[in-house]
Amino acid sequence: MGKLDGKKIAFLAADGVEQSELKEPWKAVKEAGGTPELVSLEEGEIQGVENEFDKRDTFKVDKVVADADPSDYDGLVLPGGVINPDKLRADEDAVHFVRSFVEARKPVGAICHGPWTLVEAGVVDGREMTSYASIQTDLKNAGANWVDKEVVVDDGLVTSRSPDDLDAFCEKVVEEICEGVHA
Repeated sequence: MGKLDGKKIAFLAADGVEQSELKEPWKAVKEAGGTPELVSLEEGEIQGVENEFDKRDTFKVDKVVADADPSDYDGLVLPGGVINPDKLRADEDAVHFVRSFVEARKPVGAICHGPWTLVEAGVVDGREMTSYASIQTDLKNAGANWVDKEVVVDDGLVTSRSPDDLDAFCEKVVEEICEGVHA
């Protein structure tokens, strides 16, 4: 049996998602026995990118965030890229979806620029976090204790800086989802 057998994990992403930051955690969740589901702003497909602007693969959306129920999921992953989280943080349904996971104390993983949506959800105050260096001021201004580390875990919230940190990020995301809701 896999560590995540019977667990369903939401991957919230939109066009402009950094492809590796979607694919690698998705693969780690599947390999651990979990069921990943792509949640996005609209039906259809989203466009993956590499290095922010180089178009790569497209990914089929499983569920629109406005119709997604956070209680159906055991964890949430927020991949980065610049464009993706910028779109998500401007969408009320996406922000509410993210806030619901944190308020329910479910595991959440956010990498690169992914924490921008956590800032918009108002859930980073007092948390130790990392991110892509260019958004550290946004996190600090929202009350987070920003640190420059490969991966940071704070009470079920897993954050990493960039695709270079994906191995550590994936390992910790799977570990935290396996642990479940954090009391």
